[in-house]
Amino acid sequence: MAIEFRSVSKRYPDGTVAVADFSLVAPAHRTTVFVGPSGCGKTTLLRMVNRLVDPSSGDVLIDGESVAGRDPVRLRRSIGYVLQSAGLLPHVSVAGNVATVPLLEGASRARARGRALELLDVVGLDRSLADRYPGQLSGGQQQRVGVARALAADPNILLMDEPFGAVDPIVRRELQTEIIRLQRELDKTVVFVTHDIDEAFLLGDQVVILGPRGCVVQVGSPSEITESPADAFVADFIGAERGSRALSLKVTPRGTVLVDAAGRTQGVLVPDAPVSRPEASSP
Repeated sequence: MAIEFRSVSKRYPDGTVAVADFSLVAPAHRTTVFVGPSGCGKTTLLRMVNRLVDPSSGDVLIDGESVAGRDPVRLRRSIGYVLQSAGLLPHVSVAGNVATVPLLEGASRARARGRALELLDVVGLDRSLADRYPGQLSGGQQQRVGVARALAADPNILLMDEPFGAVDPIVRRELQTEIIRLQRELDKTVVFVTHDIDEAFLLGDQVVILGPRGCVVQVGSPSEITESPADAFVADFIGAERGSRALSLKVTPRGTVLVDAAGRTQGVLVPDAPVSRPEASSP
């Protein structure tokens, strides 16, 4: 399902403008990542999709249908939603948390539990954890349960609001790898919010770099943005001239390697690798 934002704005009663005139299409079956500094409207835009936030003006459409006409509760149950803190019910078992939406939708307890156990397999958790409580799990395990719960109703759309921001770097990388695997296998439309450009480039098919009030600074694939930053802000934000993206060649006794701006080796240059060239434009 494609998601379209049509000139949406959000002004709060105190006069604060969180988003001003934002338009974008998030393609079906692809991962669109909103990335930018704190306060740029990333989460506000995400929450417009499932009507946790209603725009002050403009419209959000899913496959051409405005969400404004949808019942908010039914809409939210049809869309997977993963939070940074996992948002699990602390006094409900792991299986019970995952089964929440199927139970609300009328599934029998046996069927809902069976679905929950299947999803533990999908997100890489052992079924022996099914009867534990969230407080008995590590942060990474809790986030996996949160992803499983979001997938329980088999939604076409998955919203992820900085879901890995509260876990350590090693676990975060593992969870990022899981999301890539899940998207490849399940083929959802994913909208992902992060402030981390490396995470955005790792996960996104379409990356949207935002400025203040949801201003779109640049939209493109990670390769397009890296190869041609729109302006100095984007170049600085993505680290085009520093860090791991500013690479140079270094000749060593064992061959040529790629080093970053700090002199750390990031990869090996393969002499016989084919060179990708831009396609010739049509006449």
